[in-house]
Amino acid sequence: MQQNTIFDIDLIRRYDKAGPRYTSYPTAVQFNSEFDETSYRTHAQNSNPTKPLSLYLHVPFCDTVCFYCACNKIATKNRDLTIPYLQHLYQEITLQGKLFSQQRPVTQLHWGGGTPTFLNHNQIQDVMKVMGKHFQLLDDDTGEYSIEIDPRETKPDTIALLREVGFNRMSLGIQDFDPKVQKAVNRIQSPEQTFAVLEQARNESFKSVSVDLIYGLPYQTETSFAKTLETIIAVKPSRLSVFNYAHLPTIFKPQRRINEADLPSSTEKLTILQNTTNQLLEAGYIYIGMDHFALPDDELAIAQRNGTLYRNFQGYSTHSDCDLIGLGTTSISQIADSYSQNVKTLEEYYAKIKAGHIPIFRGFSLNEDDKLRRTVITKLICHFTLDIATIEKDYQIDFKTYFATEIKELETMQADGLLTLNEQQIDILPVGRLLIRNICMPFDIYLRKNTEQRFSKVI
Repeated sequence: MQQNTIFDIDLIRRYDKAGPRYTSYPTAVQFNSEFDETSYRTHAQNSNPTKPLSLYLHVPFCDTVCFYCACNKIATKNRDLTIPYLQHLYQEITLQGKLFSQQRPVTQLHWGGGTPTFLNHNQIQDVMKVMGKHFQLLDDDTGEYSIEIDPRETKPDTIALLREVGFNRMSLGIQDFDPKVQKAVNRIQSPEQTFAVLEQARNESFKSVSVDLIYGLPYQTETSFAKTLETIIAVKPSRLSVFNYAHLPTIFKPQRRINEADLPSSTEKLTILQNTTNQLLEAGYIYIGMDHFALPDDELAIAQRNGTLYRNFQGYSTHSDCDLIGLGTTSISQIADSYSQNVKTLEEYYAKIKAGHIPIFRGFSLNEDDKLRRTVITKLICHFTLDIATIEKDYQIDFKTYFATEIKELETMQADGLLTLNEQQIDILPVGRLLIRNICMPFDIYLRKNTEQRFSKVI
């Protein structure tokens, strides 16, 4: 496939509305309490006994709160809080391990947060040992084992330790290097501190290093963000994620410390995004989709060209054939056509674990229509194309009849130059790739039923 993208600011302005990010379909908005631990155990029992596994581990603690943050985290200076958390986490790993055959290899592993490196080195080693006791972790470096890194939370030997225990990919949180912006969002972090970690990762033969940026933060300007991006491009990270800041202070308490008057206007944000997109494309990066860019030789770019790219709760992935097990507070699992989420607070988590329960509090079982729509959305969001004949064969439908309402909406997008649509396939054109969320939304039947759901802007 051709991996090129065109930024059309007039079209983006016209289509810039709120919508899901589709790390799942149906989205987490549809999760409900009728799905409980019993439901989860049933789906685990019915899952494919030869299918590989993916593990996600949530570490909820952060030393310092970033005011923009919308993640599930606990800001604390008390490192001793990790002790009871890990004690209960080990029990959950044991409970989960009993549900799945140890013959199923863990081809994907991700630690997120919070700040995973809030844990000390001994704790990191112990967690991996416990995981290895109950699941078949790979020891040949063929898995996709990644961890989120706050460069402020690393010691000189942290990266070497992470490589030693099995991690081979990492994402570095940056957001912005401008001092005024950093002060406004309470994240002070120098390029030198950040790039020292990146260099260590390269020296330890990490396969991929991604950096995270956010546009739309206080005091950001077209010029200041371009300077941050120029600094980052100079060190050539494998991937970049450039996220839109969604200011929702009524939902996320830390954001109340951000003065809304200091935020760039919607017009300024679009200009920042336009320049960022052009700057990265000119530097040789490819737009993967959904805020993600990668170098042409990165495995995400290769997987997209080969048609093997996938998307789940961990973002874009090269491993599409896994059951995903979430471990720790708030983590989300995807097992045998079901989604489920762990309880959110430490108190609830500890109580569930002490009682011998897997700490599920809500979830969702997919029906046949859900699975069909999930496939359509995943194909579009990962590959910018959909082979209609394959969908008709795999799901025994007549696409034109089944999706008559959706096709009418796509025809409007076709007239605007976002895509081409015929009886054989849907192809997203370069001008439509930044609006892929809009193109997927007509296939979201739950979104059509309830237009009041709260999502971030697509751009």
